[in-house]
Amino acid sequence: MPLFTIETTYRLRIYRQRTYDAETLDQACDLAIADEGWDDNKSDVEKPGHTFITGVWEGRDAAYIGRPLPFPSRFDEQVQRKADHFEVLLGLLKILAHAPEGGSADVELWRRRADAAIAKAEAILAGENDPIEGAAS
Repeated sequence: MPLFTIETTYRLRIYRQRTYDAETLDQACDLAIADEGWDDNKSDVEKPGHTFITGVWEGRDAAYIGRPLPFPSRFDEQVQRKADHFEVLLGLLKILAHAPEGGSADVELWRRRADAAIAKAEAILAGENDPIEGAAS
């Protein structure tokens, strides 16, 4: 039976609570983001993020030694999957929103691409693998 080395990760929220003197909420937020001091940080160990896979290698204790293996997309970090897919969805929406009246062959091509993008978005939300390219039509 083959052996696999799997690297998993979860995000641990590290936070701080500070008061900022500012004219507006927007300015206070800018100050908080720019503040590089974290000596009073706290860890939110009660609510870590979901566990996800960051690497797979064949063999025992093989992390970063051999060639990394591809793994099913549903095991990737869901927040990152959503972020990566956002640009695709925005691009399709912009093209379809500015399609010429009466349609064209290009509109049908973009509609097929939009259907595929919708199927992938639904898979991400359901925690499933990405659909196979070209399967959604």
